[in-house]
Parts: sequence; structure tokens; C-alpha cells
Amino acid sequence: MDLARVAAQAEMDLSVVSMMPLGDHRYAGMLRAAGVDVRSLDLAGWWDPRGPRRLTGLIDRLAPDVLHSHLKHADVVAGRVAGKIGVPHVSTLHVIEDRVGGLAARKRDWAAHRRMRSAALTIAVSDALRSWYLATFPERPERVVTLRNGVPDPGRFEPAECAEIRAEIGVPEDAVVATTVAVLRPGKGHDVLMEAAAAVDGVVFVIVGDGPNMPDIRRRAAALPAERIVFTGFRDDVPRLLAASDLVVHPALFDALPTALIQALAAGIPTVASDVGGIPEIVVPGAGVLVPPGDPVSLAAAIGSLADDGDSRRWMGKAARERFDQEFDGGAWARRLVAMYRTLTT
Repeated sequence: MDLARVAAQAEMDLSVVSMMPLGDHRYAGMLRAAGVDVRSLDLAGWWDPRGPRRLTGLIDRLAPDVLHSHLKHADVVAGRVAGKIGVPHVSTLHVIEDRVGGLAARKRDWAAHRRMRSAALTIAVSDALRSWYLATFPERPERVVTLRNGVPDPGRFEPAECAEIRAEIGVPEDAVVATTVAVLRPGKGHDVLMEAAAAVDGVVFVIVGDGPNMPDIRRRAAALPAERIVFTGFRDDVPRLLAASDLVVHPALFDALPTALIQALAAGIPTVASDVGGIPEIVVPGAGVLVPPGDPVSLAAAIGSLADDGDSRRWMGKAARERFDQEFDGGAWARRLVAMYRTLTT
């Protein structure tokens, strides 16, 4: 979605192809609302033998300059046609898959070897991810580059707007608000967050997102005063919610490059996050605080310290916004991506 919203700034014409039937999937509607051409291969799964033929036919009709696949299942399907269509194949890695075994590990390895045969360029969204990939698979280093994602500039929100947003989600106007944006699934650290929240007084924790761990996290939250934890579910207006927040908390146990932390930079608010994966490439000293992953005591201490110090939040927020302008502006990200495409097509 973020690339779709900034593509015009780089004179990029996007078509997005889903392998699976779209139905009423929320992201298809969001992409179309952003002016993106959205198609589907209508496959039964990534293994569906009709995939290569359908993708080849679609490429013949769309005549793209580049075929860009994301995530391993798309890499497999794209890799099977890349050598036959006369269009450069680019793959983006989004996940550090060092904690998988069994079938998941075999699928990861199969996709990697397919990618190594077909992709003219592999993009890693962080240096941490690139380092893991090159240490795990025998790919040539010059064919794997880092390009950190960006997000659109959300602009500025007036205080009155922020007050309206807080009222909308049931948060007092004068509360210190710590917001977490992530799918509620294993590894995102919501259980660690609940432990930390119990040790921090005077902070309202806003949990944005949905996922399989929601029942467990709601059960843990029930041990705290109801006004201390607010669940919003999935939201497509995260920049609005962050504008009404005082800090962002991201307690993930592993993460290659969390978009929520880039959005925090754009919002000009400080972050408390785990020192793991690609997170230190976003949250540099002065723009936030890094803590050991899985450590609720350290997490609570960092949250409490920022909650009690408005001056520190303000100057760290200013540093966060400066880092966004320098490194993570969405338009600049799209232009860097187009420049990479041009090296393959000219």
C-alpha cells in the first residue's frame, strides 16, 4: 500500500497481481482506491500448476518493464516464468526466516534456490536481513542489495484533530498514550507488552491490529484496569492514530524492518523497541530507546522514563522526524527503487 501511495512521485505505473482469489479482500479495495490496477491469478495455492501459464498470459497483456515478486510463494511462481518472458525479475525479501523448521524451512530453501536462478536482483529491506540471507544461501553478494522501505509523509495534524482522534477511540485528552501497531501473532511481543504495562502507571496502551493471538492478549489485558488498554482492531488510518500518540512501543522478538516504526518517525514521536533484526536501522540513538527483546522489566522502565519526561519526548520526536526526512521518505524510496529498475532495463 505504501508504495502505491507514492508511486506517482517516481513516475511508476503499478499493476498488482495476487496469486489467490481476491474476493472482498480489504487490501484489493485499498489499492484500487489508490488508483492501482489489481489483478488475480485465481490460484488454489502457490503450488497450483496453472500459475506459470496464467502469469505468462497476464504479462503478455500488461507488458511490464519489470516483474517484481514479494515473499517466497510469489518468488516460486515468478521464478518459473522469469527466464521465458524477457522481463527482468526482481524479488524483495521481507522476513528473516531463521526460526523455521520442517516443511517451512524446506519451502524457504526451495524459494531461495528458485530466486537465485531467476532474479536479476534481490532486494533486502534491511542490512540485517541481507546479512542473514547471504550467510544462509550461496548467493552472489553483488546481486543482493539493501533498500529500506519508506512510507508516505502523513503531513501535520493540528491539536484539535488529535483531540478528536483520542475521543474517537476512547482515550482521555490528557493521557500519556503508548501505541503498538502490529499483527497479533507469535513473535510480536504483545505478551511481553502486557507484562510491562502492568508495571507502568499512568499510561494508556493502545493496541492497533488484529490476529490469532487476540484472545490471549485480551485475556492478559483483563487483569489491568479497563481504561489502561484500548484495542482498536485493524485500522487503515494508522498515521492518524500515531498523530494522537505520545510514543510507539514495538516489543517484537524478531523483525526485519517494521513499518510501524517508520510511521512513528514520520509522525515525529519517539519509539521504545526491541534491539533486534533491522529495528536499530530505524531507531537510532536520539530518536528512541532500544531494549533487549523479551524483557518486560527493561521495556517497562523505558516506557515509564519517556512517559514521565515530556521534554525528552519532544526532542526525541524532533530527531525522529529528521531521520524520516533523511532516510525513509516514501517518495525518495520509490525513486530509489525506480533507479534500481533502470539498471536492469537500460
